[in-house]
Amino acid sequence: MAKPVGSACNLRCTYCFYLEKHKLYPGRTEPVMPDAVLEAYIRQNIEVQRRLPEINFAWQGGEPTLAGLDFFRRAVALQKQYADGKPVNNALQTNGILINDEWAAFLAEHKFLVGLSLDGPERFHDTYRRDPIDRGTFRRVMQSMEILKRNEVDFNILACVNRQTAEAPEDVYRFLRAHGSGFIQFIPIVERSIQTAKEEDLTLVPPDDPSDAKVTEWSVRPRDYGRFLEKVFDLWVREDVGTVFVQLFDTALEAWMGYEPSLCFFRDCCGDAMVLEYNGDLYSCDHFVYPAHLLGNLLETPLIDMARSPQQRAFGEAKRDRLPEQCRACPVRFACRGECPKHRFLNTADGEPGLNYLCEAYTHFFTYVDPYMRFMANELRNRRPPANVMEWVRRQESGTAGRTIPAPNDPCPCGSGRKYKKCCGTTGKA
Repeated sequence: MAKPVGSACNLRCTYCFYLEKHKLYPGRTEPVMPDAVLEAYIRQNIEVQRRLPEINFAWQGGEPTLAGLDFFRRAVALQKQYADGKPVNNALQTNGILINDEWAAFLAEHKFLVGLSLDGPERFHDTYRRDPIDRGTFRRVMQSMEILKRNEVDFNILACVNRQTAEAPEDVYRFLRAHGSGFIQFIPIVERSIQTAKEEDLTLVPPDDPSDAKVTEWSVRPRDYGRFLEKVFDLWVREDVGTVFVQLFDTALEAWMGYEPSLCFFRDCCGDAMVLEYNGDLYSCDHFVYPAHLLGNLLETPLIDMARSPQQRAFGEAKRDRLPEQCRACPVRFACRGECPKHRFLNTADGEPGLNYLCEAYTHFFTYVDPYMRFMANELRNRRPPANVMEWVRRQESGTAGRTIPAPNDPCPCGSGRKYKKCCGTTGKA
């Protein structure tokens, strides 16, 4: 993913982990990615993906729209020049503040998939998502959403789950369902901060930092996040399967189907989601933009060589190799796999380092959804729509005084003819 303006942003969101990255470039002079870097990135990224049927680009920030429309027009022209006729897909993550009809027309014409940041109803969104003069941004984001809809731009909603929104899952989900596009990503906010004596130092530290860092007051509590996911899932599995797509729920179903997870933080190993800064510097991951994880600069070293470097391989494999024994023995490991290394800063009950801060949340959530995921996975394997789970839930609740799953010896409601305990109700991985 490329950051054409680096950490520059027109908002000052309290929980932003990237805004302070400007400290890594104290002598910065270019406000936007130089043409030489842009050209090299387009050419090399296409070369890396040359064997794929489609080429993918992702643009983030900071706020990438600060680069301006002319920058993205040059990017699209370069993609066409180097792609040799292959389809090119672009994804753009934005806070929406600069989106107008001209922007939307461009995004629609070139089929950009837009991620729009929106945390829920106004009282939640405006708590942390403020502009440089401390004004709320909710109404401007909602206006931008209407512009995207009017211009038929494909978009999804990225909602950050912080300490406040985690306490109102039903309100947040119903709002996003009513006003969004039907595609929602929930991102847990987890940051650790230190009190630094030097103004030039970063205050948000990586998980292995030896400093006495503390979880920030806006970070979601693990138990709250688990309950948030449970309550949202309860609404979704009863009303919206097949019409509303929640990224985490789709990824969970991949796990119960035995597929490779589409999200890097639920894979055994990571390292494919590298980040390109505005000047061509490449880092191991968006959440590890620190000097120790700098791989090089694409004007000096080809992208493919940095991606295949021993340093990057070691980074990706460490996710698997450093998984604590407590995690290796966990019954939901197949779905969680330790989640993102960024969040692995706790110790296990045995004192082993590397336990994920959100362990309690994911253990609760993946255990809770197990019977539903088994049912949907079985439907898919039998070429039936997983949305049948909604009728299954209704039948269970109407016939058993609120019980959501059958008794072990009941016939399995999937129609297999076997007992529930021998079919969708078995324990462990599907």
